[in-house]
This record gives sequence, C-alpha cells and structure tokens, in this order.
Amino acid sequence: MDADYGRILDRQGKRIDQGEWENSLFILTSVMSHSKPDIAVVDAGLKAQSVDSGLPTVFGRDDKVEYLKCSDEHGVVADPEGVLKVNDKLRLVPGHCDPTCNVHDWYVGVRGGKVETLWPVSARGKAY
Repeated sequence: MDADYGRILDRQGKRIDQGEWENSLFILTSVMSHSKPDIAVVDAGLKAQSVDSGLPTVFGRDDKVEYLKCSDEHGVVADPEGVLKVNDKLRLVPGHCDPTCNVHDWYVGVRGGKVETLWPVSARGKAY
C-alpha cells in the first residue's frame, strides 16, 4: 500500500489507505534541520525512494506536516505550525513501493514498536 494506491477512493469517496486498508511499508526519516520556521529538511531524498508515481505522504500525523519536494539526499517538509524539531522521526509512505524497495538492502520488520526481523532484499547487488 503505497501513497499512489492510497489515493484510490472507496465507495464513500474516502482514500482507501484511511479506512479499508492499512499502510505497512514506511521509510523512516529524521529531521536534519529547520532552515525556516515553516520548513524542515529530512534525510530521505531520491536515493531513498522513488517518486515516479508521486511524492510520499507523512504517516500518522494530524497536523499539516507535508513532504513537498526532494533532492538526491534530502527532502523538504512543510511544517506550517513549527512542530518538528531536529532529530524528530517521520514515517513516510513511499509514492511508489516497488522501485523504493529496490534501493534498500534490508527490510526492517517492526511489530509492537520493536524490531522483530531483518529481511535482505535479494535483488540488490551486482547484476553481472
């Protein structure tokens, strides 16, 4: 369930990732700086995710924190209420899950807030 699929609306006009379905794939990112009062910079850019089907969404927040754009190594996050602090962690729902998974070496399986398993991404590595 990536952000692209999540934008699909159910019969009641509600996003399917806000009702019938749950997200289970996230990119954990950290706030690196708060360059302006309403803008934060995180450490998840294009090298951590694919945005070919849209930008990631910020998971589990009721405020107006929103991922706006990215460079190779960094992401720019709108923080209009100034709630984010340096080192705060955000869970991003990738815009497109398949190519995002392919840029990582491991899945970290978390249950109940604790790391339960590590799974290698076997498609990574040399192609020859």
